[in-house]
Amino acid sequence: MITNFEKETHELNDYERDVLLPLLVKGLRTKVGKENAVTNKQICKALKEQGYKLNDARVRKLVQYIRVNHIVPLVIATSKGYYLATTKDEVEKYIKSLTERLNAIQETRNAIIEQLTSENVKMEENLLIFTAD
Repeated sequence: MITNFEKETHELNDYERDVLLPLLVKGLRTKVGKENAVTNKQICKALKEQGYKLNDARVRKLVQYIRVNHIVPLVIATSKGYYLATTKDEVEKYIKSLTERLNAIQETRNAIIEQLTSENVKMEENLLIFTAD
């Protein structure tokens, strides 16, 4: 679970694990190759039309669960959607994308830490006050 995003990132509940997960696993197994990619929006729409309850954040959580538990191998994502990689190059590009996103988050984290410890930020009555140079 991620702090400040608990609603979106909590562990799978029984409904998600027992009902939605098998549906998503079955569907993703048919998405071999980028030409068969499916977007988060398409997944949500298709399942909601069948009466299932979910949102885009929970689809991401389900896909993350599938990946880290090795349920369906090599589920990658691009701007075109989720699909099963068919080439080593696709997987390497996806790993590069993950690394770049990780680096961007780390850069933002470092900047916020630097700002928090800056001489221009003071604590007054449990509030942070920013003072310009």
